[in-house]
This record gives sequence, structure tokens and C-alpha cells, in this order.
Amino acid sequence: MGKRLTQIATRTGDTGSTGLGDGSRVEKDHDRICAMGDVDELNSQIGFLLTEVFPQSVDQELRELFSQVQHDLFDLGGELCIPNYTLLKEEQVLRLDEWLNFYNEKLPKLEEFILPGGTRAAAQAHVCRTVCRRAERSIVKLGHIEDINDSPRQYVNRLSDLLFVLARLLNLSAGGADIMWNHIKNPKA
Repeated sequence: MGKRLTQIATRTGDTGSTGLGDGSRVEKDHDRICAMGDVDELNSQIGFLLTEVFPQSVDQELRELFSQVQHDLFDLGGELCIPNYTLLKEEQVLRLDEWLNFYNEKLPKLEEFILPGGTRAAAQAHVCRTVCRRAERSIVKLGHIEDINDSPRQYVNRLSDLLFVLARLLNLSAGGADIMWNHIKNPKA
């Protein structure tokens, strides 16, 4: 892994370029930097979910899950930061599959589309899901111009599904329910 930061304000990016973990420099709007930024934003949104929205009384198991996801996202960002480097492992993707199956089993069958919302925690989990989908699009776009491993793309794809399931679980755990999409429009509205 590359050097750790010892100085934050380096001024080396003042011209619109930034350094990657391998020492090379790219423009700050390069697809690799955009993907890294989207993953970083997702990690921050999950941090917000954990610290501001998630009540302390919520199942410790879920808190640990979200914490592990944050560490995985840091690995993902590190992999994106260093071209041709592998940091995110297949086991991390498989762990998401296990969690997805486990938590989805706890929910009633979904027969209609739902709207993001319900409890504050569920709504924030939906925000995390949408940011995760953006990160996925950025990673796919990067893969069109540079070779990247499969795990980053697979991880964010599974994670967005897991965040959807967890948003539903957070509503259910709080005694609420999903907000169903009303496909019949009110003509007076």
C-alpha cells in the first residue's frame, strides 16, 4: 500500500491534478478519481447512518455489519487509488451475499415497489443505497477505459442490494412498514 498521509495541505493539487497511490498523477475529474470520490461519499453516508441516525439501542450485530462495510469500502477506495492493485477480496463480496440472504429471510415478501422512507434510519439507508448505485456506475465507467478487477464492481452491486434490504429491516424493526408506491395517480393533485 502507498504512503500514509503525513501532511494534508500539500498544494500539489492546485493545478487540477492529484496523485494516485502508485505515485502517478491524473486530473481531478478523471474517471478513477470520480469513482474514488463516490466510494468515499458512500462511506461517509454510512458513517452518518451509524453516528447520527442509528439509535444506540439498535441491534449490535447491524452496527458491526455497517462498521465492517465501512472498512471494506476503505479497501475498495485503496484498490481504486492504486492502478493494477488488488485489495478487495472475493471473501468480502461473498460475506455480502451471506448477509443479504440472512436479512432478506427476516422480511415479508415484497410484492410492490416501495418508496424510500419510513424511519429516519431507513431513509438514510436508502440514501446510502442510491449513493452506492452511483459509485457502481462510476466503477463500471472506469472499467470501460482501464482494466479493473471484478471485485469492486461486484461489491458495490451486492452492497446496494443489501442496503435496500437493511432499509426495509430498519423500518420493520422500528415497528413500521415499507411505504408502498401508489401507482394510481390522484388526478386532482
